[in-house]
Amino acid sequence: MEIKKPCNVYEELREDLSYMHVAELKKTLESFRLFSKAFNKEELIDRLVHFAATGKELAPKKIPAISKAQRGVVYLLAPQTLMLEGAYKNDYVTRQFFKTLIGPHFHYTAWGIDWLREKWLSGTPPTYAQFAYVWKAEYERNKQHKRAPKQEWAYIRFVQAYMQWAPHAAREEVHAAWEVERKKHVAKAQAMLTALRF
Repeated sequence: MEIKKPCNVYEELREDLSYMHVAELKKTLESFRLFSKAFNKEELIDRLVHFAATGKELAPKKIPAISKAQRGVVYLLAPQTLMLEGAYKNDYVTRQFFKTLIGPHFHYTAWGIDWLREKWLSGTPPTYAQFAYVWKAEYERNKQHKRAPKQEWAYIRFVQAYMQWAPHAAREEVHAAWEVERKKHVAKAQAMLTALRF
């Protein structure tokens, strides 16, 4: 089974960290007295790689006030309503609303949530109609060129590669192989980060 090799030591560290569980990443950040709350696994990995490369803490990403819902204001589900952090919900009612804008094939995607968060962070929250337009375009693009799993989704990437290499492997075999691979990468990441203490 062949997996693409990283180009430099920090890319290699990022790859190794992607095999850690979120709880392990948080514990590692805390061991360096670094901020360990984050939106997702990618942000936790970014902080550790930045610290390894610079010796400095990477400030947590903050969503500006313009992208946040105001307290006491009711935000209706409507095409021209802004999707604001604190008002937007990733729930059944919102999913049904998106189905009216997009169609019955709508489903929540990691890509869509990441895109929305980037819009919030940049201070340009989209409307529900804008999100629907972008989601539809990505859905059509994905039919032609399926998006690769994100780097921090090491398990998914590993299983896909393993199943190409051994298409008839039993689930237990894949899981056992994953655990061996995961422990190897976690040990490498911990060794590199431990070296920073000295």
